[in-house]
Amino acid sequence: MRTRLLILVAVLAGAAIGALYGGVFRDRTSAASAALAGAQATEDFKAGFSLNQSTASLVADLQSRLRANPKDERSFALLGLAYQQRARETGDPSWYTKSEGVLRRALALDSKDYLAVSGLGSLALSRHRFRDALALGEQGRSLNPYSARTFGVIGDAYVELGRYADAFKAFDTMNKLRPSLSSYARTSYGRELIGHTGAAIRAMKLAVDAASGAAEPTAWTHVQLGKLYFNHGRIADAEREYRFALRIFPNYPYGLDALASALAARGAYRQAIAVEQQAVTTIPLPQYVAALGDLYRVTGRPALARRQYALIGAIERLLRANGVKTDLEIALFQVDHGIALRHALDRARLARAERPSIDGDDVLAWALARNGRCAAALPHSRAALGLGTQDALKFFHRGMIERCLGHAAAARTWLRRALALNPHFSLLWAPVARRLA
Repeated sequence: MRTRLLILVAVLAGAAIGALYGGVFRDRTSAASAALAGAQATEDFKAGFSLNQSTASLVADLQSRLRANPKDERSFALLGLAYQQRARETGDPSWYTKSEGVLRRALALDSKDYLAVSGLGSLALSRHRFRDALALGEQGRSLNPYSARTFGVIGDAYVELGRYADAFKAFDTMNKLRPSLSSYARTSYGRELIGHTGAAIRAMKLAVDAASGAAEPTAWTHVQLGKLYFNHGRIADAEREYRFALRIFPNYPYGLDALASALAARGAYRQAIAVEQQAVTTIPLPQYVAALGDLYRVTGRPALARRQYALIGAIERLLRANGVKTDLEIALFQVDHGIALRHALDRARLARAERPSIDGDDVLAWALARNGRCAAALPHSRAALGLGTQDALKFFHRGMIERCLGHAAAARTWLRRALALNPHFSLLWAPVARRLA
């Protein structure tokens, strides 16, 4: 029973590694959050083990086990992972605080429990505390150098710290130790970062095939595959993947949010608003609320848009109260929407210092540009594009910076590149790019 609980929690909670990675995070920076099943998983699946148990039911089972045996450190570790999955499913960051509590209880019982240590590492990633995550990942590796899960934590932290060669090396080691949904998804993300889109799609298809029939991980991989298509202008292919995810996992909020973007891209705004509202009702994540506000804005309902935008501050306070850093994401939201631009620039500087990645450089470049400091923005924009990442929004930011500097030809080149890659890259900014290109 304990092995089966481990398998199920790993499958469900592995995705919590990047569960609230922004969205504004990319879905900007959602490196591969995915199922982290161990080697025993395949054997249990072949034995006919069902993954239909809900996370809430699993939590209740683990809590019951701990009432019967309060010294069961492994059940504390598993419960910590399950609490992270509940945060993913509900959007309630208070589950993170609960997760930390039980994971530390596990370590108090056994200081060498690598699963608890790596669980704290994935928790640090979800809270955007990437240096802490790296330290915990390295601690987990010292306890168990053969744990693929630990190398996933390490690699994800390296990505957010801008140490891409080290990240790719960690992902390669993860693949060698245990090829899985999790490792394939990270490989896909790494290839996307360096602009190898076809290879990224192929790797994500391997992740889809490796999902083993578990509903949420399978739906997640289809959403990620759809986003690869969407980011390169393949809207019909993206919508197909999003709808497939929702057939597998009805009312899946990540699928709903993604489907809303595809509907908006083809002009079905009424449907897009209804679907995004469903996502917001299910899990009020900042990116969903902002997207709903943007949909209201572009359809001529500014009062409704402002009502959604006003919720972002309350959600941010709740996240901060539960240990989640949001400076990069909130800075981008403020800069995009012209809110407190000087304060947004300060936040972007702080965020870039904590996350010296291509996304940190991109947001700082955009914040500088929106504050009229375009000469200072240009080096950061160049750094943001240094890996060869094919990202229409980054191309747009570069084009606007060049325009601000009076480089008309360069500006048109970058704006046209953004539109050629994805004509629907942003509800707010794609129309601006079309007008100026």
